[in-house]
Amino acid sequence: MNHRSVQTAIAPQAIRIAVIDDHPLFRESVVETLASAGSFEIVGEGATGADALRLARDLVPDIVLLDLSLPGGGVQAAASIISTCPTVRIIVLTASDSEQDVISALQAGARGYVLKDSSGLELVETVRDVARGNSYVAPNLAGRLLINRGKGIEAMVVDHFRNLTSYEEKIFALVSKGMSNKEVARQLDCTERTVKHHMTNIMRKLNVRNRVEAVLKFASMESRARG
Repeated sequence: MNHRSVQTAIAPQAIRIAVIDDHPLFRESVVETLASAGSFEIVGEGATGADALRLARDLVPDIVLLDLSLPGGGVQAAASIISTCPTVRIIVLTASDSEQDVISALQAGARGYVLKDSSGLELVETVRDVARGNSYVAPNLAGRLLINRGKGIEAMVVDHFRNLTSYEEKIFALVSKGMSNKEVARQLDCTERTVKHHMTNIMRKLNVRNRVEAVLKFASMESRARG
């Protein structure tokens, strides 16, 4: 058996985490990083997709930290966990910066996507952010995803999201090209605060939590339209 339960000194209301990676030295480093940060309880470790699903079912951790390149497949494991343990949040921790891998992981239900060359601080903050109910994709990957998947979004907004105002359409079209709020504000000659306000309304109307989810929603619709 390739998984084990782990006891650590924990804080009250600690975030319970299972770490799944088939490279023992890397996995141990991740466990040490999280354990030393405080407010985390490492409840289990594993090395395969089957381990991930078993630990999720048996322990129901708050977070499963999951590599994509696992025996049995990381994406498949993520999808199985989400279907059987919907309260568990999955963060992918991987060396792959492939756009398709990001999309596949998020469509399988992952709430975070972090690269293995990220800092320990970024990993700790991501785990805390996802545990609070947010989503996270490494900024360079999110920007690339927005740029590549954002093509043709202006037309799709008009065709499929008529509840957006014309001004919101303009803002979202620019954001979908990878522009920051500050760059959008400069382009539209308004304040960054105004852009943030409209982006909040846009996310609410599209029923998504962040920009990446919005682009994935468009990508999914685009795929169905082509099919």
